[in-house]
Amino acid sequence: QVQLVESGGGLVQAGGSLRLSCTASGRTFTMGWFRQAPGKERELVSAISWISSSTYYADSVKGRFTISRDNAKNTVYLQMRSLKPEDTAVYYCAAQRAPTVVTITTYDYWGQGTQVTVSS
Repeated sequence: QVQLVESGGGLVQAGGSLRLSCTASGRTFTMGWFRQAPGKERELVSAISWISSSTYYADSVKGRFTISRDNAKNTVYLQMRSLKPEDTAVYYCAAQRAPTVVTITTYDYWGQGTQVTVSS
């Protein structure tokens, strides 16, 4: 069982930036970031393939968020810029135990979540 540990969440003003990190305890393949705001369904924000050849971004974050990974460190990052109040949510890291397309929304492993709050 692979464990995922997220970090980097916090409180930021609108227009600010945050970088989320997620480190896996073992090898993983496709990795993604989801978020869930109060009263809303969890949504896939971004995902990246094993060799970083493919990425996915939700329309709401395109041009503002950048996903990357360092396989030597078993870590995936989500750089978030130009944050908006509507980006406020709990952000979850997720990982697959086998290669998949980056648009998949069912994952094998999940982190505990990290809160991101954007004030207006």
